[in-house]
Amino acid sequence: MEKLLDMREVIEGVELAFREHGLGRVQMPPKSYLHFERGDLRAMPAYIEALEAAGVKVVTVHPENPRRGLPTVIATFVLVSPETGEPLALMDATLLTDMRTGAGAAVASRYLARRDSRTLGLVGAGRQARTQLLGIREVFSIERVLITSRGVKSAERLAEFAGTLGIDAEVCEPKRVCTADILSTTTPSRTPVVREEWVQEGVHINAIGADAPGKQELEPGILLKAKVVVDEIEQATHSGEINVPLSRGEFRVEQIYGMLGEIVAGKKRGRESDEEITVFDSTGLGIQDVAAAVIARRRALEQGAGTRLG
Repeated sequence: MEKLLDMREVIEGVELAFREHGLGRVQMPPKSYLHFERGDLRAMPAYIEALEAAGVKVVTVHPENPRRGLPTVIATFVLVSPETGEPLALMDATLLTDMRTGAGAAVASRYLARRDSRTLGLVGAGRQARTQLLGIREVFSIERVLITSRGVKSAERLAEFAGTLGIDAEVCEPKRVCTADILSTTTPSRTPVVREEWVQEGVHINAIGADAPGKQELEPGILLKAKVVVDEIEQATHSGEINVPLSRGEFRVEQIYGMLGEIVAGKKRGRESDEEITVFDSTGLGIQDVAAAVIARRRALEQGAGTRLG
């Protein structure tokens, strides 16, 4: 999968998926969940008419896995032919999930961040943070990365990785990270890790970590000051960054500006001034997985990669 997925190409595919979503040309039921003692399992089916592709991802999220030497997110994807119903490919989707999530933030940042953005702040330093950097640097000329994480060693490793890309990196306190032009949060936190008082005018925030009920990374006051864009309204209300403030009456559905697909499709405007604060509430959509899986299969066929079954 590392040889098959190129971030620039995944961004193009994910942007198409969001556009088709905004135009109402996809099928995508909300995620369904199984909850375990230490994590959860999610099933994510989707169909993109324009790509003539459908599929389903089974993904588990277990935050304690790194202690066992395993990724927090483990996923498998089945790509299916809408015409015949036959399975076209079975693939590991752990890296695919990382890549399409980074690509989603890159697309959101393209439409919602200031065009002169040069610094990226990362709250959290795991796999998702790395692909946030890889995705956003394809859209903006990122000159400096500010990193904070509960694990100092993981933050230092991410800073070293940024250095290999020719980007200056600094491990620092959360307040300092929030001075960046673009901020991506990728933690599994259930209590806010970004305070309202730290957020400055003009910042764009990719809220990535809150992808299940009860998770929350931003203080609710940030949402009240911001133009809030979600990937999908129903999913966001029960498992996105807005789910906890909604349940407590601190935020209302009517305060959502719109969905990213509507902006990509030209139905709504993105950033409208250099001063406004924008937030992309990303829960992760099945259409993103389908778009990335189509790329992986095409590249596999071109390169003769993988194993043919049957």
